[in-house]
Amino acid sequence: MMSAIQQYIDLYEQQRGLICSHSAPAMNRWRDEAVALLRKNGLPGKRSEEYRRTDLEAIYAPDYGLNLGRIEIPANPYEVFRCDVPNLSTSLYFLVNDNFYDREMPKAKLPDGVIAGSLREAALSHPDLIARYYGMAADMGRDGTVALNTALAQDGFFLYIPDNTEVERPIQLVNILNGKVDWMANRRILVVVGRNSRAKLLVCDHSDESASKLLATQVAEIFVSEDSVFDYYDMEESSLNTSRVVSTFVRQEAGSNVLVNGITLHNGVTRNNYYLTFCGEHAETCLCGMAIADGTQSVDNHTFIDHAVPNCRSNELFKYVLNDRAVGSFSGRILVRPDAQKTEAYQSNKNLCASSEARMNTKPQLEIYADDVKCSHGATVGQLDQNALFYMRSRGIPEEEARMLLMFAFTNDVIEHVRLDALKDRLRQLVEKRFRGELAKCAGCGGCR
Repeated sequence: MMSAIQQYIDLYEQQRGLICSHSAPAMNRWRDEAVALLRKNGLPGKRSEEYRRTDLEAIYAPDYGLNLGRIEIPANPYEVFRCDVPNLSTSLYFLVNDNFYDREMPKAKLPDGVIAGSLREAALSHPDLIARYYGMAADMGRDGTVALNTALAQDGFFLYIPDNTEVERPIQLVNILNGKVDWMANRRILVVVGRNSRAKLLVCDHSDESASKLLATQVAEIFVSEDSVFDYYDMEESSLNTSRVVSTFVRQEAGSNVLVNGITLHNGVTRNNYYLTFCGEHAETCLCGMAIADGTQSVDNHTFIDHAVPNCRSNELFKYVLNDRAVGSFSGRILVRPDAQKTEAYQSNKNLCASSEARMNTKPQLEIYADDVKCSHGATVGQLDQNALFYMRSRGIPEEEARMLLMFAFTNDVIEHVRLDALKDRLRQLVEKRFRGELAKCAGCGGCR
């Protein structure tokens, strides 16, 4: 047993009562099973298919502090966060480390029946509802990081949209991570969208600059019912001292339409896992991602789309722009099961290495067991177009400006998939600032300056 895992198993066994007492039964019922799976399987290692992936043992090895007793940490996110997205009016919620923040918080005006807030509190006030969904999508046996999060997470964010409900204003969850010592936060997100409903959720990750090592783990479970439309945006602007391990599980019913867009603008080490499953016919999903990394930053995206039923469509696009000695990894798998006839599945991974030392590892995969399908996949790794660069310089554009414009144009089609105009405009500004070498933090977040 590797010490990186054993220390958490030991911690759970020693502090099980404390962990459970500061959470809720609907969350606690999964913990023992999660620890058993963690003991059996450990973390994903450097097996043949994993040898170029993020070194999870190194991420989890430090002796992080955890707030298992839910001690109140003085922090007012309103003093450090000001949303600077033009014309983006959101219903705003905060998680500070892994505690839901509800002090001095104006009550959002949401349609009747919508529940948004602390997962722990929802599990206490609506135990049957939470028990029906929590833990039902997350496959703990697939990835030990999911099992570890399930064992230790005590709170998070819960969003429930009842049938026939449209939430016009986007819901925004801001995760703020800070600590004066090496610190670990374990968060959960649970989203349930009822039939014939519409909603958008924007999740923003921020962390402070410090000498301490910070680790954020997150598991999101998203259930989208028949004929519903749901957008999920996950944007990271964390600091170089931050590691982030996130797994997102989506289950779609018949006729639903889901957009998942994961954007890494600034980070230390990031590993994102996306698991999407079609459970009903005539559903559609768009899974997009973009990563910008330089220095020694690392971004690792793993995706799995399961076409388990016929007549569904998936479109997947991930793009990376890597500079200096940054490392990127992409592993994407699409499974078309034997009964999933009339499937349309498209996957594309395009990567730009702007320096000779940047490295990109890519592994697109199609696994098809049906014969009446339309599927394609592909990956490219290249450098800046020297002809285009020469042309722009010959027209009087300085080299650095020309390079920035070419990199910006490369990312534009991922931004175009955003179905929220104000966020799309703001992303263009943030990406341009990132390529200009300016501090890639939200201009409205004082804690990230």
